[in-house]
Amino acid sequence: MPTPHEKPWRSLVVIAFGIMMVALDGTIVAVANPAIGASLGATLAELQWVTHGYLLGLAVCLITAGKLADRLGHRKLYLVGVAGFTLSSVAIGLSSGTGMLIGFRVVQGVFGAALMPASLGMLRAAFPGHLLNRALGVFSGLIGTSAAAGPIVGGLLVSTLGWQAAFFVNLPVGVVAVALAVRFLPANRPTDQSSSFDLLGVALLTISTFGVVLALVLAPEHGWTSSATLVPGLVGLAFGVAFVLWQLRAPEPLMPMSLFRSVPVSVGTVVMLVMALAMFGSMFFLTFYVQGVHGLSALETGLQLLPLTALLAVGPPLASRLFDRFGLRWPILGGLVSSAIAMFGMSTLGVDGGTGLLPLWLTLLGAGLGVVMVGATDAVIGNAPVSLAGVASGMQQTLLQLGGSLGTAILGAVVSGQVGGNLAAQLTAAGAPAPTATQVAEWQTVVAQGGAVIPEGTAPALAEAIKHASNVTFVDGMSLAFTVAGVALTLGAAISALLKRGEHTGEAVVHV
Repeated sequence: MPTPHEKPWRSLVVIAFGIMMVALDGTIVAVANPAIGASLGATLAELQWVTHGYLLGLAVCLITAGKLADRLGHRKLYLVGVAGFTLSSVAIGLSSGTGMLIGFRVVQGVFGAALMPASLGMLRAAFPGHLLNRALGVFSGLIGTSAAAGPIVGGLLVSTLGWQAAFFVNLPVGVVAVALAVRFLPANRPTDQSSSFDLLGVALLTISTFGVVLALVLAPEHGWTSSATLVPGLVGLAFGVAFVLWQLRAPEPLMPMSLFRSVPVSVGTVVMLVMALAMFGSMFFLTFYVQGVHGLSALETGLQLLPLTALLAVGPPLASRLFDRFGLRWPILGGLVSSAIAMFGMSTLGVDGGTGLLPLWLTLLGAGLGVVMVGATDAVIGNAPVSLAGVASGMQQTLLQLGGSLGTAILGAVVSGQVGGNLAAQLTAAGAPAPTATQVAEWQTVVAQGGAVIPEGTAPALAEAIKHASNVTFVDGMSLAFTVAGVALTLGAAISALLKRGEHTGEAVVHV
């Protein structure tokens, strides 16, 4: 086991450059999505893949990357991750089509996965035990601040330089991160040269996750009962079952099923998924709402979302005091209830009258999710034995990223389905000619992004009526999606009542 070196805080500052780049990119894209859609002519499903293609690449590789870091050395994998993340960011900005952009987003996610467990491994090696929790608290605050700055930085860059700048900004940061890492990070030896990789488990989990999410993305376009949806969905579920069965018998499983014998770990898993679904899903459609329906600029959108992103930055460090005083159950329950109230509140947002009570709902949502994020992490990692702390950490990050991917896919399917069912009636009621089924299918994607299709030569009064009808249709779909998210958070709150502080196995447990 590597011993703590003499300048641990310097190492934290150096590592922060790389990990903050990943955190910033996770939220900066939310503001750039409408501009990407307009510039490249992307469909709703393609824009979803811009978001969850990255998240999926990250989630699928996190646990495997953790094992690679143990075998090859954390510093080496960190450098590979930073360099790869930087180069793939440049490639994304140079993309001329959505297929190329999405492909490089997946690659970017893979390199992001190399960064995260390697960074945590170096921190654990750099800091002595009595300083580690304090270091991780500072580290989490830096990540939260970066994520909170994403919409504002993204809005400024997109408004002034175009959507490509949201990715090109990673180039100078990445260059600085590599230079500092080479100069200041101490070399560390591999900590697990003899362990083998569960390659079959990696393959099964990758195929399972990809198949399920692909089915969720294709369902709005092809229907839930079409072969295009059912085939990948059933394949994903089948490989998921195979993954679980293999993990029960694998000599060195990728994700030991013994972790889930702990009630707090199992409940924390569900809560983490629900929390991520609500957080990423809400941010995805709120950008379309404030830009498409209310006409705000990208920068104004970032400022509009500030109550949510700011509380996600400052909330988690403060939440630890709640858990010290009240344990896990009540703060998580309260956070989920606050988040559910916010979702139900946002389901009442309308087309007219500005954004109304949105700042209040975003404040409740940010405060609630900030507490839940820390509590669910504590439930998963704090109740795992130290021998499985690395696996539990990778699993927690995987749940966060996968939950975000599922959130955009599930809520996107709800919005798109609602738009497809109501668009014709709303346009007819507005006085527009009744659209054909083919036209509804073609216009559905545009309206589901908060836009409208107005035929050339349409009279101004009729054009305004079509725009209003399209906005009403989109907002109705968004309201239903937020209601679904609110119900999911409510169910998560009921499940969280099972949580307790839990009794550890007697081994030292690292809380992150």
